[in-house]
Amino acid sequence: MTETPVRTTRQRRAVAAVMDDLDGFASAREIHDALRDRGESVGLSTVYRNLQALADADEVDQLRSDDGETLYRRCRTDHHHHHLVCRECGRTAEVQGPALERWVEQVGAEHGFGQMSHTLEIFGTCDRCG
Repeated sequence: MTETPVRTTRQRRAVAAVMDDLDGFASAREIHDALRDRGESVGLSTVYRNLQALADADEVDQLRSDDGETLYRRCRTDHHHHHLVCRECGRTAEVQGPALERWVEQVGAEHGFGQMSHTLEIFGTCDRCG
């Protein structure tokens, strides 16, 4: 994905500050609630727009929960990675998968595809919740 410059606004700075304090993934509604708890006046639709802009700029990671809701988390690294996500508490770990990357390229080539991309989230129960 190509990085898009993100215009900095008061609302975007507030959303980014909440994202910096998160330990795991959170929904737009949870981020909105955290903003309200901090005394920030930012509408839910503005939170969604800012999260999408941050995601488009590769500044936040996105994943879909088991029930289909999009969750967000501040990227901790600037290179391609995957996530281990605890089903109980939402704790996440960023992981590399070189064997997976090679497999994706191989499968694509075998079927005449190129410029491969993918996302992978692995769900389980962390050692704190297990």
